[in-house]
Amino acid sequence: MLEVQNLSCVRGDRRLFRGIGFRLEPGELLYLHGHNGSGKTTLLRTLCGLILPDEGEVLWHGDNIRGLREDFSKHLLYLGHKNGIKGDLTGLENLIISSILDGFEINPQTAWSALERLGLDGHEDLPAKVLSQGQHRRVALARLLVNEASLWVLDEPFSALDKGAVTLLQAVIREHLDQGGMVVLTTHQEVPLTTGHAKQLELGWRN
Repeated sequence: MLEVQNLSCVRGDRRLFRGIGFRLEPGELLYLHGHNGSGKTTLLRTLCGLILPDEGEVLWHGDNIRGLREDFSKHLLYLGHKNGIKGDLTGLENLIISSILDGFEINPQTAWSALERLGLDGHEDLPAKVLSQGQHRRVALARLLVNEASLWVLDEPFSALDKGAVTLLQAVIREHLDQGGMVVLTTHQEVPLTTGHAKQLELGWRN
């Protein structure tokens, strides 16, 4: 369970947000939205422990994430704006190395299957520098299929994806939720995933 209590963040002379609080249980998705500059990425990075809040706490199963460190990070998968793809490496090599950096190892067949499901069949062994931006994003998103983290924090995961890939990614996220995972995401694209039973949090100037 992820819980946020009275979270506030100031950058320079500007307060990005204050008094943010929510609770996320297994199987729940939180859709974070707001205008550009409202602090969405900052809040996501704060949830991951990459930025310290000026006030408030981020709790994982009741404990402050500041004290948990690796015990929290092994349950977390953060996918930011940048794909983190090395151009001289193939999609297969990128995924295997990113998995090691995430704290576990996968075999080539597992990586190959993940890339194939994300629509990279026939491109797995090509240098990433010859792939399109959309294909770069798919390589990065393949981490979702091989990582066992229960909490996914996704910053604009649908960026650079075509319609088919957007539909596929929504299915991957739904599967994670159905299995008891939790998701916090931002997106500028309106997708069915962020409606219905999804929790919503809007950041804005009033914060």
